[in-house]
Amino acid sequence: MEDVNKKWGELVLKLEKKFDDEMSLKGILYLIGVQELNMGIKRFGREEKLDILHVAVCKILTPFGYYKFDRIDEEGWPHWIELKALKNLDENKQGLLMKEAIIKYLG
Repeated sequence: MEDVNKKWGELVLKLEKKFDDEMSLKGILYLIGVQELNMGIKRFGREEKLDILHVAVCKILTPFGYYKFDRIDEEGWPHWIELKALKNLDENKQGLLMKEAIIKYLG
């Protein structure tokens, strides 16, 4: 756990330097989701932004067995099938899992 938090801190610093802005877990998930969508520069509505976060979560947790890629719909949005429920983990374990998954994804 300590190792994950150390690597997380290093990753956040690296991203903050790159983007010259403060980075949060949610902000990093958003960047991953936008990258995965590969739709170019576009303005997204509030609902779409939530969907982008969902895309990122599904993508980074697929290697951990939580989701399985299903398909891309006609609008270019990817869809996954949930294999294990995240809600079975407490908030701390979810946060740690997200950090670990992001480190693996961006590593």
